[in-house]
Amino acid sequence: MDRPQDPLPVARAASLADTHNECRWLLDRLWARAAVGVIGGAPKSCKSWLGLDMAVSVASGTPCLGAFAAHDQGSALIYLAEDALGVVRERLRAICRHRHVDFATLAVDVITAPSLRLDLERDQLRLCDTVAQLKPRLLLLDPFVRLHRIDENNAGEVAALLAYLRELQRQHDLAVAVVHHARKNGPTGAQAGVGLRGSSDFHAWGDSNLYLRRSRDQLTLTLEHRAAPAPEPVGVMLVADNIAETTHLEVSAGIAMGSASARVQTDDSALDGEILEALKTKAEPVARSALRAELRVRNERLGDALTRLVAAGAITRIADRWALPSAVPAPS
Repeated sequence: MDRPQDPLPVARAASLADTHNECRWLLDRLWARAAVGVIGGAPKSCKSWLGLDMAVSVASGTPCLGAFAAHDQGSALIYLAEDALGVVRERLRAICRHRHVDFATLAVDVITAPSLRLDLERDQLRLCDTVAQLKPRLLLLDPFVRLHRIDENNAGEVAALLAYLRELQRQHDLAVAVVHHARKNGPTGAQAGVGLRGSSDFHAWGDSNLYLRRSRDQLTLTLEHRAAPAPEPVGVMLVADNIAETTHLEVSAGIAMGSASARVQTDDSALDGEILEALKTKAEPVARSALRAELRVRNERLGDALTRLVAAGAITRIADRWALPSAVPAPS
């Protein structure tokens, strides 16, 4: 075997970038910045709606599901293999109407090719060139089963395709979300990823993974991250308003997971009250750092509380600051 011309690049450990203090988010607590991962769930569990909601949030800077703040605004590139282009347009427009976002200027680009085969080198190169040209912050591919003709149970074939997506993510510094089906009766909770169809590589591959599971009329969203603690599962619901044409997915409620979570929720309620009391005394919107210093609370807990309160409509986020809705000046 011929020797390589150059040795591998190395760096002293102490010179590596220090990123352990806080995870960098694309969508706060929902999807890490430049993360790859899966949006998983059984058929008809609103996976595509969640992916589109993420795309609108990244492109518009508005909170995903009305609860998860966008931290790294930029364009999104999406490919929905199972939906007609007209359906994709109407779903995006409905989400924009609900968010009061100008749909005409929304920076979401849609791949209109009739097929995309990521197991073929030709289509891999075409997608890579498209990403290089558009430089999106988020690439959404929906669903995985329509992107190839490999055996999803063959770990080697799956690993090769996922490796291509990982290389794309690293080369272009973008987040990649792949919608993938789960078995209808797969496990729930922290082991939700085990229920994904095919090779276990899907679950292991993701930096951020989202799992939707339907039980009767309730949808549960479970989150997991490689580099950050997983928040509690939340309830979500598809809100259909055919008159206003604002159909969208939104957070409906937190879901308690046992007595330990009940104690945490009690503590969280107390913190929520402290935040509301603190904001009542402020004439202007308050930065997160100022709230943290005043309340002497861990940054992660404060972030969770702010997200809960925004989702409940108790407070409003203005750029990187928070205020009570009554303190927000009306638009002129």
